[in-house]
Amino acid sequence: MKIDAHYYAVLAFCRACGFKKESAGVVAYASQFVDDAKINHIVLEKHPKNKDIKVEKIQGQFSFLNMATCHTYTRVKTFNYSAMTHNTCAFHFVPRCDGPNFPRKLKCKQESPVILDILKDAKKEDDLIKLGIVLHAYADTFSHQGFSGLISKVNDIKKCKTIGSKPWIWADKLPRLVAWLREGRDHDFIDQLTDTIIPGYGHGQAMVYPDLPYLRWSYEYDFTDEFSIQYKSTGEIDNRKRFKKAFERIKVHLQDYLKNHPKYVDDQLQFDEFPVLFDTLVAKKNDNQRIKNWKKVMVDHGLFLPSDTEYKYHEDRWLKAAFKNFEKKKFHRRKVTGVILSEEFENSHWYQYYNGVKWYKEKFFGYCKDYGLEIPR
Repeated sequence: MKIDAHYYAVLAFCRACGFKKESAGVVAYASQFVDDAKINHIVLEKHPKNKDIKVEKIQGQFSFLNMATCHTYTRVKTFNYSAMTHNTCAFHFVPRCDGPNFPRKLKCKQESPVILDILKDAKKEDDLIKLGIVLHAYADTFSHQGFSGLISKVNDIKKCKTIGSKPWIWADKLPRLVAWLREGRDHDFIDQLTDTIIPGYGHGQAMVYPDLPYLRWSYEYDFTDEFSIQYKSTGEIDNRKRFKKAFERIKVHLQDYLKNHPKYVDDQLQFDEFPVLFDTLVAKKNDNQRIKNWKKVMVDHGLFLPSDTEYKYHEDRWLKAAFKNFEKKKFHRRKVTGVILSEEFENSHWYQYYNGVKWYKEKFFGYCKDYGLEIPR
């Protein structure tokens, strides 16, 4: 899924279910930030004065480490086992854990037992950021099902094509040339071309097809346990059904959370127009149009005012509040050095996110092991 679902849809559904504006904003921001938190190592200029702030000492330097929840997939350096298991598998392709071998067990499954257990734990925690992090991974099990977060034959697909839509109409940032070549041409040649330029990593060979909420599409995959090159078709995949089902379930989980934590309830809000939200979720528009549509719907139906800060997503908002010497160019790297903490760092959303990621990863690897999938760390 993309930002229109991970942020704006989560934001709208939080409000519609009864969350206060600020609380809804925190949940939605944490959900989307999973796709934007690419920093994996922060080196502090000096040890923090507050001893309650947990830091690691590495080669004499005080650091925050291993908190990335995504990485830049076009950089070869990030194609490593640790990034794949700790980021891609954990937060974007939660494994099903059953199957005859390790690659099959890593295959993502809608509502896998691992994500359901983590979500159950998150609903008990009085922590909106943990809830948002888990909702991101949970939503992706619907859109990313069938693919794996590790480079694998599981992700080596053939004859991937759209149904009823032409890719040059709805492409957004899709590699237009490959999509155009695929339509109505020799699939063997196109599949060979795809294998040459796109590794079997995540849903890379399906490009952005799984993340477009209105798309109908299909592909062929090797269904054998031994990967003996025997392919069969998925049949029609209707992303509209997948996205709607995901948010029908998310709606229930949000309502459950508010029952457990009523302090986040907005007693002044009454909303009963959920069909409008589901229609907005799967509208056939490009990325920017879907975001604009969400903003309009939220304002028109009284969920937000145009002046509300939660109404728009800014990927650097939490970083700016947490670090005194924030600079966009400097903080958009994998490793950031010479960092100075803000006075209120301990209570910052970024630091809570950092702790939430640590919490999530422990849950993830623990539950995978419980279900028979031990992932070496």
